[in-house]
Amino acid sequence: MEYKEIVEAIEGKRRFGHETGVEVSSKMLQVFHHPLADMPWIHIAGTNGKGSVSAFLCRILQEASVRVGMFTSPHLVDFRERIRVNGAYITQEAVTRIGRELLLRDYAVNPTMFDYCMMMAVLYFREQNCDVAVMETGLGGRLDSTNALGVPDVTVITRIGFDHMEILGDTLEKIAAEKAAVIKPGTSLVLAPQEPEAARVCEDAAKRAQVHVHSIDVREIVKEGFDGERQYFSYRNYRHLSMRLLGDYQYENAAAAIVAAQVFLAKRGHLPGSDVVEQGIAKAVWPGRMQQLRREPFFMVDGAHNADGAKALKEGLTYLFPGEKFHFLMGVMADKDYAEMVDTLAPLALDFGTVTVDSERALQAKQLAACIAARGIGAVCHDTLEAALGWASGVGMDKCIAFGSLYFIGAIEGAFGSKNVDK
Repeated sequence: MEYKEIVEAIEGKRRFGHETGVEVSSKMLQVFHHPLADMPWIHIAGTNGKGSVSAFLCRILQEASVRVGMFTSPHLVDFRERIRVNGAYITQEAVTRIGRELLLRDYAVNPTMFDYCMMMAVLYFREQNCDVAVMETGLGGRLDSTNALGVPDVTVITRIGFDHMEILGDTLEKIAAEKAAVIKPGTSLVLAPQEPEAARVCEDAAKRAQVHVHSIDVREIVKEGFDGERQYFSYRNYRHLSMRLLGDYQYENAAAAIVAAQVFLAKRGHLPGSDVVEQGIAKAVWPGRMQQLRREPFFMVDGAHNADGAKALKEGLTYLFPGEKFHFLMGVMADKDYAEMVDTLAPLALDFGTVTVDSERALQAKQLAACIAARGIGAVCHDTLEAALGWASGVGMDKCIAFGSLYFIGAIEGAFGSKNVDK
């Protein structure tokens, strides 16, 4: 099997298995003699912001001369985005070689795509002699595949919100309990700002595990504005930091990453200097999150795929472009609270375009358009992504924002290709 066949075989595995991820990965890790047994690692859990925190954190650690592996999901365009060492994608040769070995083994269980990807990541990080692995959870925490990796040096829990409610629970307390189950005795917890009920669950879990909590206090974040390209802020002793990642919520993601880096490096006898943090925050890139793909006509994409993501997008747009309204291009999965997402963004909308995402779980564009039209908002249904992007190009001087499923955002990124301003 060659590279393309390996990737297709792994992506073709079921999304959810009969066994839990933590059970499957425990058996896979045993087969490969626990590749991360002697490697420090950092666990990133939560609902929204995991990828951004990972990007900030890994870049700060790189600036501190730490060789860092990063595992995230899903990918937008290239499968190899999921597994990186010092920002560089895993090679096609490594995907082929490690993937072939993984697929040929018998684990006495049925791994999902995520299980295979996680195992490929840890095997690659061991090969690459990484100093630390930053591992992002897939879904939840308690039963997640990454929860089989042992006790992390640092655990980060980003903002917890309503997502995957059919699996994680129908209240914020239930969802938070699933996320907080990654808090283990021996780790240190960095806790992003939370709703009171979620904060209480996480703090109680940390108390039971006798884990020290480093809470991010938004009152310590001083927002210093947006110049059309970058945002600026100060946090504690780090002054006038600049970042490319946009949106009001990115301030707290950056703060969480700074504290996580401080905690990790302090265990090794030193703290990151101001230059390390400054360069790490400034150089961090995370595609698909309030990312401007074109200046004229203005086109931005954001992976707001649930109600909390839509709220964060609204706050980000209001912060960056006060008083403006937008054309929205939307493609989501049918199991999301799409009506609530529309209601959240409706006050900022000139109109909506809708697209059916290329997934069997997708909400049909016609159904989404009907939902929007029922609220008295203009909705244009597009049969293809190409047609939708043509519509977005013809909006004149107004700004167009595409949002929804990361699969949708990935397809747009792929369509833009080399025209992406960040490339």
